[in-house]
Amino acid sequence: MNVPTDDPDRPTGDFDRSVYDFHGPAYDFEGKVAFVTGAGRGQGRSHAVGYAEHGADVVLTGVSRGIETSQYPLATADDLAETARLVEETGREALPLRVDVREEAQVAAAVEEAIDEFGRIDVLANNAGIWNVTDLVEMDERRWDELVDSDLKGAWLCAKHVGKHFRAREGGGRIVSTASTAALVGARGSGHYAAAKHGLVGLTKSLALELAAYDVTVNCVAPTGVDTPMIDGILEEVGEAALASVSDLSGSMNVLDEQLVDPRDVTEAFLWLSSDAARYVTGAVLPVDAGMTAK
Repeated sequence: MNVPTDDPDRPTGDFDRSVYDFHGPAYDFEGKVAFVTGAGRGQGRSHAVGYAEHGADVVLTGVSRGIETSQYPLATADDLAETARLVEETGREALPLRVDVREEAQVAAAVEEAIDEFGRIDVLANNAGIWNVTDLVEMDERRWDELVDSDLKGAWLCAKHVGKHFRAREGGGRIVSTASTAALVGARGSGHYAAAKHGLVGLTKSLALELAAYDVTVNCVAPTGVDTPMIDGILEEVGEAALASVSDLSGSMNVLDEQLVDPRDVTEAFLWLSSDAARYVTGAVLPVDAGMTAK
């Protein structure tokens, strides 16, 4: 490629100046539908409202039953209804559904209902998940199973059924999942969480390869500690001293700021990866970690 020049006597060959035209991030989801899991509060609520603010109708899912090993209260039906209200406040439509992402029949039914309601799904925001704190050598099997099924199996099931829709309609699509800094490093006291999130990275890269032929991009975002009810609940349960032992997740080892980041900071990454501005980004892990994993 030749270097552009204003010299009329210098040959420019086949240089195409248009490739340097920059129009900024294309956060235009008008006429599109986003399917957001774990939308009752926290990051999921932020993502749902973010998509709606940029024109998308939004399918909202929340867990349909409690998880016995949870160390904090899970989102409720009222929480999900509040997210729906906030979406509708933007002028977009919301479809709230109680779904346990660990159960394939519930996931398949939710995807079908979303397509029946809106005719399509364009973006899957795979956000549902849980976190708790226990050393691996002291952990019981149920705690391992409930977390890994919620954070990894659930992401696969949602990607499976939305991915089938993407392939069938041949209109492209976006899948963005919530990983964690624990997907990139170890996590003392949360090894099952680190294992699930490392697995999510492998799932993301594999789906990116399998769905590329259908113009579907698949990526994940790796946040540091985020200011959500999940973190607040863990703090109340185990205390600050215990949480400090898993500081890889708490946000205390960030480079830019020792505070927890805001959910909206993670939403910005979801919006970008879901937009046309990131149409050639797939199989990527995007840290939103205030520099934590740079060390």
